[in-house]
Amino acid sequence: MSSGDQSAESFHGEDDFNKKKLESLKNLQGRVGGADKKVKRKTDKESLGIYLYKDLKQVHADLDVSSKAMSIMNSSVNDILERKATEASCLAAYSNKSTVTSWEIQTAVEPLLLGELVKQMISEGTKFVTVR
Repeated sequence: MSSGDQSAESFHGEDDFNKKKLESLKNLQGRVGGADKKVKRKTDKESLGIYLYKDLKQVHADLDVSSKAMSIMNSSVNDILERKATEASCLAAYSNKSTVTSWEIQTAVEPLLLGELVKQMISEGTKFVTVR
């Protein structure tokens, strides 16, 4: 045999080895559950319901809230937070900054919410930032 024949034999030998390895992997998959079966995963829904409930209990300890009302509140709060974040990121982009600071957030809150509520939020946010 020439050296070319030996390389061809070793190539075919490697091919047989790879086929056996592939078959063993397929058998292993069949025992584990197989690739054909779809795995259903439970999606985690991010919710602010826990925090809304805690705030409700601080203000009115004797009141409860239904799940539908909690869902509506959660949607409302998420909408407001999304609008504030969008506005704050636009303000940061206008001033050529890559970081959203408390100034951008405070400025973003003012046009989105009404008078007294804005004052309350700004004072709470300022208090939170200065304590930390």
